[in-house]
Amino acid sequence: KGYGYIDPTVFIDDDGQAYMYWGNPNLWHVKLNDDMLSYDEEYGIVKEELRDDNFGYRSKKIDNRTAAYEEGPWMYKRNNLYYLFYPAGGVPEHLAYSTGPSVTGPWTYGDTIMHVIQEGGAFTNHPGVIDYKGQTYLFYHNGALPGGGGFKRSVCVEPFEFNSDGSVPLIEPTIEGVKKSVYFVNPCTRVQAETMAWSKGLKTAQNSEVGVYVTNIDNGDYIKVRSVDFAKRTRKFEASASSASAGGEIEIRIDSVDGELLGACKVENTGGWHEWAVQTCKVKRTKGVHDVYFVFKGDEGQLFNFDWWKFKK
Repeated sequence: KGYGYIDPTVFIDDDGQAYMYWGNPNLWHVKLNDDMLSYDEEYGIVKEELRDDNFGYRSKKIDNRTAAYEEGPWMYKRNNLYYLFYPAGGVPEHLAYSTGPSVTGPWTYGDTIMHVIQEGGAFTNHPGVIDYKGQTYLFYHNGALPGGGGFKRSVCVEPFEFNSDGSVPLIEPTIEGVKKSVYFVNPCTRVQAETMAWSKGLKTAQNSEVGVYVTNIDNGDYIKVRSVDFAKRTRKFEASASSASAGGEIEIRIDSVDGELLGACKVENTGGWHEWAVQTCKVKRTKGVHDVYFVFKGDEGQLFNFDWWKFKK
């Protein structure tokens, strides 16, 4: 259907009926059928009338559009009130919302929930709002990571609380994002190597054998895993890795990239980049909740691939 048919989002109401919304610069929705692939043709494709009172005032007029809505709709429901979040105002975008008594409106404009991101922003910004473990989160994006920009965006998240009247507060973008961990990582179960709060260098890839794994690991790269709960004292560390080079080492450190060294697991040539083998090493005992850093050491060039890890008693 062309350029304007972008940014789809799906919402399933309490009665089980699914809807899909999309569009730039217009806003459409359909009722999805049970297969979630086709739509109710009798209901049809509904185009929303965009006005100042239902989708905000656009100060930068483009193509005679007066409403602020731009693209990227996201539907959310709370206390029988429907919230439609969206990028607004044209480029560069801010985030705004409208509310309605039903999944199809009628809509009343709410307010701006995030201003245009000045430092480290991308020219777009798309919202997504979810509830998880009793907390509400706003997902959005910027271009603040090294090498980032308008077309190299990174996902961000901020926790927030609704105002007492159900309105959405103005949310400030931060560098830290979620400061308090949603849950603790159990190190005594197999943890996928791509589980990370932060990383330097490296990339992820996937194949049909192991799924997603960490690759392009060079000397000095690292992975940070937040809030690992060493409820049980451990003595051994296992890592599934593969290498067609001379390999290297996985230094296991806690609380900082140069923090206390629990152990170093040597990864040798396994016979190929997709020939996986479990590498084992002894580690110092530790207790409590720590951030774990896997710091990769070795010679120049790609060292190894890394699929999963586990601590053992």
